[in-house]
Amino acid sequence: MTHLWVRAEQRDNEERVGLTPDGVRELTKAGIRVTVEDSPTRCMPVESFAEAGAKIADAYSWPDAPKDAIIFGLKELPEDGTPLPHRHIMFGHAFKGQPAGLRLLQRFKAGGGTLYDLEYLVTPEGRRVAAFGYWAGYAGAAVALKCWAAQQRDALCGPVGTYPSAQALRDDLQSELGDSKRPDALVIGALGRVGTGAADLCEAMGVAVTKWDIDETRSGGPFPQVLQHALFFNCILARPGTPVFVPASAKTDDRALRVIGDIACDPDSDFSPVKVYDRTTTWDAPALRVHDAPPLDVTAIDNLPSMLPLESSQDYAGQLLPSLLTLGDLDSGVWGRARATFDDHMAEL
Repeated sequence: MTHLWVRAEQRDNEERVGLTPDGVRELTKAGIRVTVEDSPTRCMPVESFAEAGAKIADAYSWPDAPKDAIIFGLKELPEDGTPLPHRHIMFGHAFKGQPAGLRLLQRFKAGGGTLYDLEYLVTPEGRRVAAFGYWAGYAGAAVALKCWAAQQRDALCGPVGTYPSAQALRDDLQSELGDSKRPDALVIGALGRVGTGAADLCEAMGVAVTKWDIDETRSGGPFPQVLQHALFFNCILARPGTPVFVPASAKTDDRALRVIGDIACDPDSDFSPVKVYDRTTTWDAPALRVHDAPPLDVTAIDNLPSMLPLESSQDYAGQLLPSLLTLGDLDSGVWGRARATFDDHMAEL
């Protein structure tokens, strides 16, 4: 019998989960055994998983799970160097040459396990079957607006945290913005999941949004219009051929631009379209001031959907469930394609 083991997340500020109690019921009905670890932080109570038919295990006990269990989590494992003998489903960030990713692959090589990277669960056409993009855009736009509101107080945005709902986030943001005149915003990648989320939050808060996608950026730039908006949101991944939207000169150029929300958040890439910063920001320090007088802040947090753990978990789990229901056949479909990607990169070690 296929055995799915849902581990407790161990990264700070991570309350999400990739399977809901309703998903447990569906998997159990399909003949898949489900174990869910207890968790001190998960946004859904462990009792709800037990009531749905899951067996409950101690938090962080997955290393001792049966060797045929498939370990399922979202974020990275603790970097303790131990070999990994199990099959793992997670965001491994292991296939783009990142140093931490290479160390992870070495652990799989040492243990004989397999990584089914959630980012590489794709259709035959290459489209991801499940993504957190919408809520990344939504939360990223909210943080950028917080940065802008802090600037109106001649301050730098303070720490951010999780919210029980999107409504609670909007209520908090409204209290920060008050009756101030709203800034305007430009969203690039507006037709995608991330851009849609960013635009939806802005519009909910009364921010006028200019929406750009492939047609508007086809020329390759330069794009002086970016500097004419108070807020700019980059919602496209860095890749060869990506135009530069914010050049390094933007710091000192004449500009209305005050806050950059780099939701795609890839400052280490040579292809990053935002050239005024070189490192991600954090929940404790969400704003990076890259220029004064007039101020220019960048916010680039790499786990934004975690700010809205309940909605983002429900959305993502619903997208992923049809694929989880096919776990009994790991040699074909989305799982077979993900395994082939893993094998290709293991062969390069």
